[in-house]
Amino acid sequence: MSGKRFSVGIFDHEDGVKEAVKSMRGEGVKIQEVYSPYAIHGIDEMLGYKMSRLPMASFLFGLTGTILALTMLYSMMGFDWPMIIGGKNFAALPPFIPVTFELTVLLAAFGMVFTFFVASDLKPWARPRMYDTRITQDKFAVVVDLDANSKSKDEIDTMLRNAGASEVNAKNFN
Repeated sequence: MSGKRFSVGIFDHEDGVKEAVKSMRGEGVKIQEVYSPYAIHGIDEMLGYKMSRLPMASFLFGLTGTILALTMLYSMMGFDWPMIIGGKNFAALPPFIPVTFELTVLLAAFGMVFTFFVASDLKPWARPRMYDTRITQDKFAVVVDLDANSKSKDEIDTMLRNAGASEVNAKNFN
């Protein structure tokens, strides 16, 4: 059998999901993802997710925009085409602040969109994996990648049922 194999536990309440994550992680099972119709407070820590590095990328893109704007303005207004406007210096900082701010925000926004798409592996030709259509409405799902775990499918299915899953399904993706 080729492709990725998953075991999907469907839960009716978020308390069951939290209990399943705690017990399964305590037994050494690696959980692929938890899907829910709304955000579950504290699930990131339970799953062992690390803090995102996207804020650092945003800061670096903004800093790049600031440096680019100031370099562009000082080179254009100070050296390439110096003009005395209103008796001010060639390269005075206060008139440059609005343009610098706008370019900072522009590069940070575009950079974050690009970084998010790359980090999330989102591409126009990708087909999303839909484990169960009910997870967008009123059900919760704990997805376990069977190939990433040393336990067998039957053991993982039993653990999901013992944690309170109303049903356990197998999913295969190529």
